[in-house]
Amino acid sequence: MRSLLVLTFMVAAACGCGVPTYPPVLSRVVGGEDVRPHSWPWQVSLQSGKYDHWSHACGGTLISSEWIVTAAHCILTGYSYRVQLGKHSLENSEEKGSLTLSLAKIVRHHAYNDHLSRNDIAMLKLEKPITFSDTIKPACLPAEGTILPNGAPCYVTGWGRLTTEGDGAIILQQALLPVVSYEICSQDDWWSFLLTRDMVCAGGDGIKSSCMGDSGGPLNCQNGDGSWEVHGVVSFGSGQGCNVVQKPSVFTRVSAYNEWISTTMTRY
Repeated sequence: MRSLLVLTFMVAAACGCGVPTYPPVLSRVVGGEDVRPHSWPWQVSLQSGKYDHWSHACGGTLISSEWIVTAAHCILTGYSYRVQLGKHSLENSEEKGSLTLSLAKIVRHHAYNDHLSRNDIAMLKLEKPITFSDTIKPACLPAEGTILPNGAPCYVTGWGRLTTEGDGAIILQQALLPVVSYEICSQDDWWSFLLTRDMVCAGGDGIKSSCMGDSGGPLNCQNGDGSWEVHGVVSFGSGQGCNVVQKPSVFTRVSAYNEWISTTMTRY
């Protein structure tokens, strides 16, 4: 595992993934907070539309000049989709450094199960390759099979609801969500049988979590060299609300899908 992590660090340094020009200001505040502008340059707003009326639907993570990772449940029949990259405020349509692009391909995982949220991952191919900039950069992917330890400090980012009954955020938010191990999170009074080893839990303190509108977005975890990897894709939470004790946010574990991600990028 150590050699794989060393290789990951070398790749990150070589391709510039996971290294923002404007590093995030990390704190341990209760609940979410506005991010430093463009400090999560791989964060994507996936927007759905009918009749040319667009609205934020989900988050996503840029992982290359052409590809984005999001959640399969974000893709609904009958809607068109586009993405915005390099965004800080969703209200600012002329935001400097941002891009709005159509999609050339949408690929949901072939074994996605909507009822049980199994294999809740999808890939979005941009209409054309982009050039990275100070405001738009890719996140790194973790090494295949990587399992984070209980309590590992990670951050969820997105424009989701600030409260269960509230509206979605206008300014990109971040919240510290420590990882909860599978052994704890799969207990009967936590997520029980709904959790699989292809998922990762984070949070569960009843104070902060992902919420509606954050789906598909990244669980950002920092390496020892300072680069950031996307270890999770926001998948589901409690039907009781967004901040429920012992019901952490559940993410699709990216390191369980490295081969599928690579195959999809090669095939299309």
